[in-house]
Amino acid sequence: MNRAPVPLPAEHIPPGAADWRTSGAERWLNAVPAGWARPLWSVAALVVSMVWYLAAGPAPACSSAEPCGTDWWGLGTAVVLALTPYWVWRQPRLALVGLAAGVVGSAAEGGVTESSAEPYVLAHLVAVAFTTAGIVHRLALAGRQRTLALEAAGPAAQPLPAAARTFRRGRFSFGLAALLLAVAGFGYWQVQRVADAYEERAAAATRLSGRVVALERDDDGMDIVKVEADGRTHRFETAFPESFPEGGTADVVVDGDWAALVAEPYDAFGWELLVFAGLVASLAFFVNGVDGRTRSVRLRHGPQPVLKVLVREDHEDGRTWVFAADDPQGLRPVLYFHSLAASEEDEEEGPEDAEAVDLTKVREILRGEDPPPPLREAVLYGVPYAGAEVAFAARDDEDSPEVAVECSVTAVKPAVPGPVTRGPGRPKRKNARRPVEEIAATLAPVDGLRVWKAHGLSRAVGLGLLVVQGGGMWAMLDDGPSWTWLWLVVGLPWLTTAVATALTWRITADRDGLWVTGAWRVRRIEWDAITAVRHTEDGIRVTTGKNHPDVALSPTGWAWLERRLNREPYAVRAADEMRALHLDPELRPTEEAPTARQGTPVGPPLVAVSALWGAAVLLLL
Repeated sequence: MNRAPVPLPAEHIPPGAADWRTSGAERWLNAVPAGWARPLWSVAALVVSMVWYLAAGPAPACSSAEPCGTDWWGLGTAVVLALTPYWVWRQPRLALVGLAAGVVGSAAEGGVTESSAEPYVLAHLVAVAFTTAGIVHRLALAGRQRTLALEAAGPAAQPLPAAARTFRRGRFSFGLAALLLAVAGFGYWQVQRVADAYEERAAAATRLSGRVVALERDDDGMDIVKVEADGRTHRFETAFPESFPEGGTADVVVDGDWAALVAEPYDAFGWELLVFAGLVASLAFFVNGVDGRTRSVRLRHGPQPVLKVLVREDHEDGRTWVFAADDPQGLRPVLYFHSLAASEEDEEEGPEDAEAVDLTKVREILRGEDPPPPLREAVLYGVPYAGAEVAFAARDDEDSPEVAVECSVTAVKPAVPGPVTRGPGRPKRKNARRPVEEIAATLAPVDGLRVWKAHGLSRAVGLGLLVVQGGGMWAMLDDGPSWTWLWLVVGLPWLTTAVATALTWRITADRDGLWVTGAWRVRRIEWDAITAVRHTEDGIRVTTGKNHPDVALSPTGWAWLERRLNREPYAVRAADEMRALHLDPELRPTEEAPTARQGTPVGPPLVAVSALWGAAVLLLL
């Protein structure tokens, strides 16, 4: 039976506040961007075209006249290009600036004008045009949503509650931005040190013109150019071997035993990469902070339209879902956002961003100890539209007489179906227990045994772990005997167990109990010995009495990903069905499982394969 929404006391409902009814909410939902304009498709088009552009575009030419030093202008353009896909998703207006800057920067360097007929250039320009059209479409419909929300709210406008007026946004993002900017500054200082050291040494060195006598690769895969100058042969690492054809000339500077190519004077790529990563991350956090602070100030500026709605907090990820006021069962969400409680008493220490969370509450959710959040009556302050900032007032639950005020810490988003979105409360929370009768109704009748075994996603997890295992062994054995081999002793048994379990776990139910096939052996558990069967931490655990050890299989899949794909996790369903068979003997099979149907562990052969792989790595290195 569905409970009535938690009521909001009348004294907390502002005068003139209108109900946001289903008819108006549906009109608002109809003003959402078309499927082609979703950020996912624009981001995918941009990323693919950028990767193609970088892979197929001409490499920069290094010469003695134009040495390959540090190109700060090019690095700045790269920072903007890297941030643009993120801004397409989070900051569409700023993404337009990023798209324009990327095209202008490429044109200034000749990348667009000189190769305008190349397929990779055309593909990138098409992706930019597609993304721009999608952003313009999204912004136009956001304006339409704003108009519809104002019509639904009517002329009434009220100031925000006192707690919401003291709520501050952006400080967490600003702090991270400052820290990451300091990291980028440190990288810049190191690059300048490398460049200054070269300039100082080169000023006192002798410049010679030599002949390229050979191009080769060393054992680490680095390209080496050999230059003969003044009767001596010098070896230089080069990032652009095509700039030094064999038999050609190359300028070098020589100072005793020290020598350098004039065209490639120094290598500061690692520090430049640190500058790039620091700038990308710091600018992303800074822009988020500015955007959050700006929208928060705009919300606090003057009276705001008010709407009576229903809200519910998602039990999975803490989203706040908003429903129409005449949807008491919460069947059709209208919009969603993340929110945090605002405190009137403590202005400086209140929560600021989505990253700030109540750890106690998170632990309760993960353990499945807290009750499902109820549907609550609420008053929504602000104009809701895609990308807006809002606040609302509602009671936490029926037992709490106080009315809490919460402010959004992420932009408002329409609750429309999408490739990676889901509705509130679906799928079921991972530790929820369905009644046995409900599970039994879903069990199709079978004449023989019931079998649950590794499915596609579980095997994918196993293969991924197997790749990690093989790569880890290669990396640790690469440098010969060292203390890092201790990590193999510690981690390899666990990793082998996880791989073998994920690839071939199997549970067979017959008339007398369960046959559980793990990584190393097959365990027999009688029905009478079982006390509980549950899914936890991507594994299945069968709890038994005092005289029998518990049996656990992990990993048995990836429940988080299956939920995000709007699927019921296979291992969760398997655990529920086993629990139903344990509690209801009439559902159990009537046959006894033969040896061939009990499963075969693959841990021992996997150990042999790992040993062969390790031997092969040692022989190849």
